[in-house]
Order: sequence, then C-alpha cells, then structure tokens
Amino acid sequence: MIAEQLPLFPQKNLKGEYGPPLSSAKGPLTRNSSLGTAMVGFRDYMVRQGFTENTIKAFLSDLRILASYLGAGRAIGDISTEDLKGFLTYLLYYRGKPCKPKSYARRVTTLKVFFAWLAEEKIIPTDPAAPLVHHRVTTPLPRILYEGQIAKLLETTERLMREGDARPHLLVSLLLHTGIKKGECMNIALDHLDLSDPSSPVLYIRYDNPKMMHKERKLSLPAEIVPVLRQYLAQYQPQERLFECTARNLEYVLDNVAELAGLDGISFEMLRWTCAMRDYRAGMDPEKLRRKLGLSKVSWEQTEKKLKKLAAPAL
Repeated sequence: MIAEQLPLFPQKNLKGEYGPPLSSAKGPLTRNSSLGTAMVGFRDYMVRQGFTENTIKAFLSDLRILASYLGAGRAIGDISTEDLKGFLTYLLYYRGKPCKPKSYARRVTTLKVFFAWLAEEKIIPTDPAAPLVHHRVTTPLPRILYEGQIAKLLETTERLMREGDARPHLLVSLLLHTGIKKGECMNIALDHLDLSDPSSPVLYIRYDNPKMMHKERKLSLPAEIVPVLRQYLAQYQPQERLFECTARNLEYVLDNVAELAGLDGISFEMLRWTCAMRDYRAGMDPEKLRRKLGLSKVSWEQTEKKLKKLAAPAL
C-alpha cells in the first residue's frame, strides 16, 4: 500500500521531541500552512501524478528529516534557501549518521520537487530550493542484450521447447516483447490473456491495488507466441495464474537458459531494458513507450535519458 497509513513524524526532532502524526490536510494549503500539513498535501499530489510507491516513501522519509530539523509546525512560506542549505550541511556533518552520495542527491531532489510543487501551485511566492546545487550521482547504465545475444537466447529456448519444455521460450519471448516487470509477470492470470483473435493476441496488465490502476495497460503480443502458449498450457496446466510457481523459480529458468546459451546471466530487469531499447531504436513514440512500460512521467524522464545514452554511437 502507498504510505497513507504511515505516521508522518515517527522520529525525534533536534530537541529530542517527536512531531505529531498527521493523517490528512485540512483545507487548501497557504504560505502559512505548516510543513507537516504541506507534506500530507504533497503525498496526495504524488499519488495523483503516479509516482512509484518507492519514490513516495523515499520523498516522505526525506521530508520527515527536514521536519525534524526545522520543526513540523514551521510555516512553509517562512522556509528560506538558507534554511535548506543549513539542512543539507546538517545531513552531511552534524546529523550523526552517514549520508551517502546517492542518498544526499536524492534528498536534494526531494527538496527541489517538493518546493517546486508549492511554488508552481502558487502556495508560496518563490521556490527556496531552486538555488540549491544538485550534484547528480552517476549510476551505471542498465545491461541489455544485443541482437546476436538475443538470437542465441531464442535459439536455446526454441531447442528446449522442441525437447518438450515450452516454459523457457514462453517466458523469454513474453519479456522481450512486453518489457513487463517481474511482479507483473507473476501476477498474470489466465483471463488476462485474450487469444480470441490468434492473429492479434493481447495481454492485459492488471493490479489488485486500486491506487495502481494508472499502471494497468493493454499490450499486444506477436501471433507466433500463441502456439508456444498453447503448448505451455497443455504441459503445465495452470489453473489460475500463467506461472504458478515462485518468482525465484523463474529466475532459475533464466539462469539456466543463459548458461546454455553461453551468456553471462540474464534477469527480468535486463530483458525489460532490452525490450525498451529495441522499441526505442525502432522509433516507437516516446509517450507510447512510456505507457507500454507502465512508467509515470517522472520515472520516464530518467528512463528516457538512459535509453538515449544506450542508443548513442560509441565515441
């Protein structure tokens, strides 16, 4: 569940006092609203905008630390750039806990997103976080499979299918074509597959949590996956879910086919990025690709930057 049941202030402030837990904002926000109340409004804004659950939790956690430093009752209109610079200095040198570069960079991002939202909504007159210097932490580019490796992988899974096991080929083909996440793959129910038109099969990505409905989508499948799927269904005879095993079991399947294909390991994440990269290079409209991957607009910004770097010619 997204963090609406979490108390917003579970830790102590600089005086060793706990801030009051808040569960809902009262009335429209103004520059005189407290930092704690604004945090609740910000949480609701992130949910509406489709921020991921992990991002919402991380941003709220960072703002709790800010609230413990400035005080949960501090009016948001009174928070200055100097206050925020002092907070960042506190994180680095005086909090008494190590602040890794990646955590520090994310906390700067939190401040910028939070106060930019307040300024854009005209709740505060100016954005005190705008002058903050944002030193981004570089992360390695995601690993992807290249066309020759993909060919080796599919040759291996096709051979396994001819030998009687359709699951590896179904799994790899599904991930390479749709780019779905591991959790989404494990959640596929049999009635999420529409094979009524074998020339245009469809997969529906569904979520049990109503708050994740913005991630639900309809994905086309290649016609050649239909006979693979039918062979798999006859072999494994699942009753409700397409893959009625653990996620770890499917990871073992991927490990095994990678070894047989002479590849240095593959994963759900690698196949997801490979799918995205192939679609990107094929010229798929960026908005269509964002929706296909089930990404929020915020998450897509970073994803698109990585795809551009992966697609750039070698220096």
